[in-house]
Amino acid sequence: MALPVDTGLLVTPRRSALERALCLFTDVRPGEGPTAVVMVANVFLILCAYYFVKPLRDGWIAIADIGGFSNVEVKAYTSFAQGLFLAGAVSLYAHLAGRWPRRQLIVRSTLFCISNLAVFWVLRPGFLGRQMSGVGIAFYIWVGMFGVFVVSQFWAFAADLYPDERGERLLPLIAIGATSGAVAGSFLTGTLLGSGLIESSALLLVAMLPLAGSMLLTTLADVRGPVGGGGYSSAKPAAAPPSGRPTGALALVVRHRYLVAVAGVTLFTAWVQTNGENLLFKVVQDSISGELVAHGITNTVEMKTFVREWTTAFYGSFFFWVNVCALVLQALFASRLLKYGGFGFILLLLPSLSLVTYSVMVMLPILLVVRVMKIAENSTSYSINNTARQILWLPTTAEMKYKAKPAIETFFVRVGDGLAAATTLVGIHLFALTTRSYFLINVALTLAWLLIAIDVVVEYRRLVVRGE
Repeated sequence: MALPVDTGLLVTPRRSALERALCLFTDVRPGEGPTAVVMVANVFLILCAYYFVKPLRDGWIAIADIGGFSNVEVKAYTSFAQGLFLAGAVSLYAHLAGRWPRRQLIVRSTLFCISNLAVFWVLRPGFLGRQMSGVGIAFYIWVGMFGVFVVSQFWAFAADLYPDERGERLLPLIAIGATSGAVAGSFLTGTLLGSGLIESSALLLVAMLPLAGSMLLTTLADVRGPVGGGGYSSAKPAAAPPSGRPTGALALVVRHRYLVAVAGVTLFTAWVQTNGENLLFKVVQDSISGELVAHGITNTVEMKTFVREWTTAFYGSFFFWVNVCALVLQALFASRLLKYGGFGFILLLLPSLSLVTYSVMVMLPILLVVRVMKIAENSTSYSINNTARQILWLPTTAEMKYKAKPAIETFFVRVGDGLAAATTLVGIHLFALTTRSYFLINVALTLAWLLIAIDVVVEYRRLVVRGE
């Protein structure tokens, strides 16, 4: 019998059928498919849970009666209060990240959020008492913290799991899970509420299920590693500094030129977009006031119910279309724009688009135009810009990912929200600005945002060249 001849040639691994299918969206190499699918499913569940909760935030704050303040002012000032709470929360999270392995950090943080959902379900409006203004404000603050912390820690995990070149290829694919989860959450919210199967507050209980599933998928991805060969040591703290000496999250940010630039662009992004959200809310509430008159509703209880349900329904529909557009952009354009245009192009796309959209709103500040323009801006933010915001962390250290990233994406985002609240305070009480004037302010802020984004691109390229 003839023996096989050793030709000395290496057998090149081939892509599986799953990996060939995933190549429709980005370049997936042999062995990467299973873990990538787990990560896609993981962020899908997280965003689905978030969009079960997010529409309730606006519905509850719309009926929070604070004497002497309009509901638009209450919304804006509550956003500012989030920054105060996040200053302490960021420090605590950074401390835990330096002590717990990444898997424990993520699982325990998620369990804490699930317990909070149960608490707010018990405290929901109309259940324990009539006066629920304080609960509405507390819930608004908590949702803002929940949305940024849970999502940010997932992306820190993803950037840690997929560093450098592999991250540039696979993070746009994983982001499809985020946009599709947002679409699914918005669609299911609208379907459940529209059918009358559940009362809106029951969405808090529904949101617990996908969050529980995400914990299991985090564990599976961490055990498998990028190509199924196992993850990093489960005993190693997620954000252990190279020197062994713990560093505070904000102190870490100010020590690095690149992180300062990222914090600046994050702050201005939040300032501009929160201004836009507050203006959209104002236009929506003005429209609801007209509907109340048209329907002849004058009873206080009926008015509050109408405002709460109409606001929740509007934002459920709004978020659905934002996320449908974001899904199309993420699935078909994000990885291709990154491949052919580069990091700089995708990071500068959103501020350039925002400059155009707010200029249009200056000329036509009506609900239909504002709604369409905000859908365009938000869908780009949740897709192309979201990809850019994750890519910019690839050349950073694990300590930066788990400490500086959550700090920037929570604290500096809420500082931007606080500046938006200050804009509302000054505009309403000192200058009595019109809606058109607010949009003009956003045009000016967007120009500053664009300049800082250019600086981030320059620093990113320097960081990649130095290999730091």
